[in-house]
Amino acid sequence: TMGNWLVNHWFSAAVLAAWLGINIFLFTYYFLFFDRDERYFYTRAILGSALAWARASAKCLNFNSMLILLPVCRNLLSFLRGTCSCCRRTLRKQLDHNLTFHKLVAYALALLTAVHTIAHLFNLERYNQSQQATDGSLPAVLSKMHLQGSNKWLNPIHSNQTTVEYVAFTTIPGLTGVIITLALILMVTSSTEFIRRNYFELFWYTHHLFLVYFAGLVIHGIAGLVRGQTEQSMAEVHPHHCAEYLTQRDQNCTHSCCKDPEFGSIPAESWKWVLAPIILYIFERILRVWRAQQKVAVTKVVMHPARVLELQMQKKGFCMEVGQYIFVNCPAISALEWHPFTLTSAPEEDFFSIHIRAAGDWTERLIDTFQVEIPRIEVDGPFGTASEDVFQYEVAMLVGAGIGVTPFASILKSIWYKFQQADQTLKTKKIYFYWLCRDTGAFAWFNDLLASLEQKMAESGKADFLTYRLFLTGWDASIANNVALHFDTATDTVTGLKHKTIFGRPMWNMEFAAVATAHPRSVVGVFLCGPEALAKSLQKSCHQHSSLDPRKVKFYFNKENF
Repeated sequence: TMGNWLVNHWFSAAVLAAWLGINIFLFTYYFLFFDRDERYFYTRAILGSALAWARASAKCLNFNSMLILLPVCRNLLSFLRGTCSCCRRTLRKQLDHNLTFHKLVAYALALLTAVHTIAHLFNLERYNQSQQATDGSLPAVLSKMHLQGSNKWLNPIHSNQTTVEYVAFTTIPGLTGVIITLALILMVTSSTEFIRRNYFELFWYTHHLFLVYFAGLVIHGIAGLVRGQTEQSMAEVHPHHCAEYLTQRDQNCTHSCCKDPEFGSIPAESWKWVLAPIILYIFERILRVWRAQQKVAVTKVVMHPARVLELQMQKKGFCMEVGQYIFVNCPAISALEWHPFTLTSAPEEDFFSIHIRAAGDWTERLIDTFQVEIPRIEVDGPFGTASEDVFQYEVAMLVGAGIGVTPFASILKSIWYKFQQADQTLKTKKIYFYWLCRDTGAFAWFNDLLASLEQKMAESGKADFLTYRLFLTGWDASIANNVALHFDTATDTVTGLKHKTIFGRPMWNMEFAAVATAHPRSVVGVFLCGPEALAKSLQKSCHQHSSLDPRKVKFYFNKENF
């Protein structure tokens, strides 16, 4: 429910409210300022309210450009997480929503860019019309000011032949605006989940257009094409008294409004907003380079079926926790590309490991390279908050869907080690593990892990500690025939495991009801690493099957952010 969400995510909610509030304040304040301030009386005479729309959106663009880099300073976030290790874990976990916030700011930038661009297209059109007007109206008179002297111009267009295209590609604001917008469009479109999952290189390289974006942003306002009346000129010829005389002035004018108004540019200020984050980000990159230089020893290479590569590594001072991830670089393939991988080892092991499946050019080339030789590997991390909540519940229901099964390798192994060592921090007495996938091909390694856990538990007389179900959501006729032939065997035909595979999707109501019946007085932690739609149905089931009686079964939902 909304109330539960706010309790667990109060920090995220506070950040979101503050961010929205500041955006609304900046937009409203500067919109009213440029819509009402006397210094822009003459500018508004030409441009109308499009001036306020352009300037207000520009302020918000500066503010969001200042924020966009902060959530991706992952070493800075790790440092913050470390310094607030005494804080409540819910607060530390909020820092894992960094990419969600990064995306939110990016969408705001895209929206504000559209507003800013459309407003300026209106402005250009109005500047053009005023320059070409010969009717002696105020906009027409103001547009001829450049003929009176160098400091007098208000309309940046001084010729009747000027087109929007000409301004867009020959002026500094026009050209940088076009470049910034193109960079932003490319970055946003290439960062969709489909492209990130399947063409990571495309996403990775396109995202480095942020260098072009920030360079363009800093230069964008330098020319100062939008102008307002200077303070000195306001004191001499205030538009309140003198505007009417501009359109009806005679040659031998003698009163105080005879002098022409003078105009000055709005100083460029984007650099003031983005300077500090850029410096922070440069430090972040230097730190990454330094960390990458530390030697990584690849201790074991395992080639699993369906082209999945397991790397076991050691690095001095490397200290991991369950549910964390690392970034990996292989200079032999690409000096620039860093790819994130969830750690599949347990903290209790004397190595750290990742499983890499062939999904894209870089992973294909890495797997091919490792089949020939062991290249040099660079590692940055680990990152992310540990998923230690799993150990806090007597009964845990773990749900892994598709690729989301990877972090559970670390969790299940760690639980087993803690269980064996009679660790006092482990409250877990029973685990239900649900694995949903279209086909087990790419996860044969995970099958092997489950099989070895199953064997170890049986040997130590704890076979009932882990119950798991595999739900095969995509299956064909050949599997169906195989199942029909071996229906009575003790182990499963698809996975070779003792617990049978179920074809189709889980009936969550039945699963929850069974757990509630088996553990009528327990607090059950439900953990998901998988898609949003599944999260919604699990959350609903948690709510439905929790007893109102505080002494009876309760289900608590946790969505992990891997």
